[in-house]
Order: sequence, then structure tokens, then C-alpha cells
Amino acid sequence: MGVVYFDAASAEPMVPEAARALLAGLEDGWADPVRLHREGRRARLLLDQARERVAAVLSCRADEVTFTASGTEAVHLGVLGVVEARRSAARGAGHVVVSAVEHSSVLNAGAHAERGGTAVTVAGVGADGRVDMAAFAAALRRERTVLACLQSVNQEVGTVQPVEEIAAECEAAGVPLLVDAAASAGRMALPGGWSLLAASGHKWGGPPGVGVLAIRRRVRWRSPLPADEWPAQSAPGFPNLPAIMGAAAALEAFDAGRDAADAALRRLTSQIRERLPKIVPDVVVHGDPVLRAPHIVAFSCLYLDGEALVTELDKAGFSVSSGSACASETGQPSHVLAAMGAVTHGNVRVSLPRGTAQESVTAFLAALPGIVGRLREAMGQPAAGGRR
Repeated sequence: MGVVYFDAASAEPMVPEAARALLAGLEDGWADPVRLHREGRRARLLLDQARERVAAVLSCRADEVTFTASGTEAVHLGVLGVVEARRSAARGAGHVVVSAVEHSSVLNAGAHAERGGTAVTVAGVGADGRVDMAAFAAALRRERTVLACLQSVNQEVGTVQPVEEIAAECEAAGVPLLVDAAASAGRMALPGGWSLLAASGHKWGGPPGVGVLAIRRRVRWRSPLPADEWPAQSAPGFPNLPAIMGAAAALEAFDAGRDAADAALRRLTSQIRERLPKIVPDVVVHGDPVLRAPHIVAFSCLYLDGEALVTELDKAGFSVSSGSACASETGQPSHVLAAMGAVTHGNVRVSLPRGTAQESVTAFLAALPGIVGRLREAMGQPAAGGRR
């Protein structure tokens, strides 16, 4: 069958609309959009149009959309910008609330703010990966709370978070809510109630190197970076306008096909979730079985190393991932699975791109049991179904 790409949660293959817009941007969007000459005005028009297209999908104003160099940069600017702006209003460094399963960019931004004196409360989650609402709401009521952060969908196990319920708690407490929507923008209906929203263009079939940070006008925010001559609606430095145009076109196209894609992918991932425990002994499927993203399935094969399993699947022609990117680099267990109290070894995440064929899923399910069995045998692990 050739190579089967099952790592869409890391990066979705670029959609045709993005490629066409990117090429158009290379032709017409190369000039400095802050200049008043003809070429600059043309570039500014294209930048404004891209901002309007993104704003329409996010249900916000165009002047609330900021383009960044990545989703990580969008999160960092969002978190640290609110902390910076509200230092004086909080009569000190303030307090931030996050969930234990946030993307590393959120947790690292919180840790950075903590080194500057900001207190950070990490709310726990249940076995399904959903945040403990009572603990989160209680933390919001702590004195000098300046920001809350909650992802819309977990990037590793696909669990959908109760964003709108938490948003109501934030509204009552007078605390802005930053939603990391990297795993859901363009794929699922976005929750309401957010104050800031971060996302990443390559997750919805756009070119890499484009992040989006939307900041509601009512939010007190100040850039935590040195002053720059560029407009507030873009990150510091010369904007990558061709890539921005590609990302905007991809988001528009992805969102337009959202419902049909959701149904097709959910049918396939449901097959995987249902079949895995029947064909692979000692496997644990993670995340909420119902309140989940349509394209993500995460599971752990007991007695195995996740990286070894990913490598063998790659040799067999299946591109999947194991844990989080940071866990892969450091060799540390997935912080998401650890927070859930789940098995952290032998972890694999399968995330299906749009257009995945039934034959590809069938082939994956046919190949997996043999690969797991051979690895367990080679590593001297218990026989199928055995226990240590």
C-alpha cells in the first residue's frame, strides 16, 4: 500500500487551497505591508484579507487576529502578554490557572511566568483526561488570578475539555480564559466564551510557520517582547505573508468540510478503538470514548517501549507518533498520560488525516498484532495475555 501517514495531529498534509494561496502570495505578497507604495498597499490588502478569513472561522473581529510564527509563539505571547498587562492591576505578579494536560507550550509559559513571581495552579484531570471542574473553578477564585488556560481538545488522547462551562466560571470570576485550539480549529466547532485563542496553521493543512493568536478587544494585553515598529496585528518582524495566506485559505477550506470529515474520521477511529482490545492483548485505549476529537486514538501496549513500536510500525509503512514531542526528545513519560494516571509506556498516538481510506485502517489493524507480538518476544516479555 505504500506509506500510510497517521500523524495528522502533528501536521496535516497541505490542502490544495493552501498551496494555491501560498503560490499566489509568493507572486504578489512579497512586499512590506506597512509601506505606502503600490506594492506595500497590495501586501497590506492581502494581509487584511487573510485576517478577515481567519476571523470569520474563529467568530471574532478581524482586528482581534494576530499572526505569529507558530502556535507555540501564539501561546507564549498570549499567556505572558496577559500576565505583563495585569501586573499593576493585580497589585503584584498575579496568579494563573492551567490544567495538568495542557500542551507543553502552555505549561512552559506558566513556568516562565512563575520564575517572574507569578503563582501558577495546575488543576488535575480524571482518568479520561477531562479537567477537574471543581478544582479548576476553586483555583479561579484565588486572589489576584489574572488568567486561566484550558485547551479545547487534548493533543495526545483527543479528549474534549468542558471549555464553555469553565468559561462561565471565568466570566463570573472576572478572569480571562485562553483556549489552546491547536487540536480542534478547523476540525470541530470551536467553543464559545474564550478571551484569547491560540492555534497553528499546519494542524489544519496550511503551510508550517504560521500561528494565530486571537485576543478579544476587552482583554487587557501588552506584548511581553521589546517594542517593535510592526503593527499590533502581527508578531514582531517581517510577516511571512505567503504562508499566512496559505494558512487562512486552508482554515477556511478545512472548516467548510468539517462536518463531513468529522463523520468519516469518527467512523474509522471508532473502529480502531473497538478492535484494538480484541486483537492486541494487554492494550489500554486512552481518552474519553465519546467526548473526543474525531481523528485521534491513543493507546498503550503493556510491556513495550513506545518508541520501539513507532519504529517498527514505520518500517512496516505506518507513520504514527508516541507520546508528546517533548517526551520523545527528553525520554520522559508523557505528562498527559501521567496526569491521567494512565500507562505511560508503550504509548502510540494514531491520528488520521482527512481522506484516510478504510483500506489504510484495515491494513494497520492487520499489521499491528504481529508487530506487537514480535517486539514482545524479542524483548523477552510475557506471552500474549500474560502478566508479570
